Amino acid sequence: MWKTFAAVFVTVFIAEIGDKTQLATLLFSADRETNKWIVFAGSSCALVLAAGIGVLVGAQIERFVRPQTLKLVAGIGFIAIGVWTMLSR
Repeated sequence: MWKTFAAVFVTVFIAEIGDKTQLATLLFSADRETNKWIVFAGSSCALVLAAGIGVLVGAQIERFVRPQTLKLVAGIGFIAIGVWTMLSR
């Protein structure tokens, strides 16, 4: 159980550092009149909800598609996004 928790935590943490979601949260927090705890609560709830949707959808997809196929499709998708990012201006 802890091995899975640690793998998910590290993967999501690294993926979220410096992404557009974190930058948007940073911009909301930069307003002097904005309550920082409200920004934290809102962004935390949004991330939890997005993760919950991912878990629910993943659990349903797993019923029809083998995990190895999902890993292959996800890997190809990440490579495609990386190539597209490198080639776009």
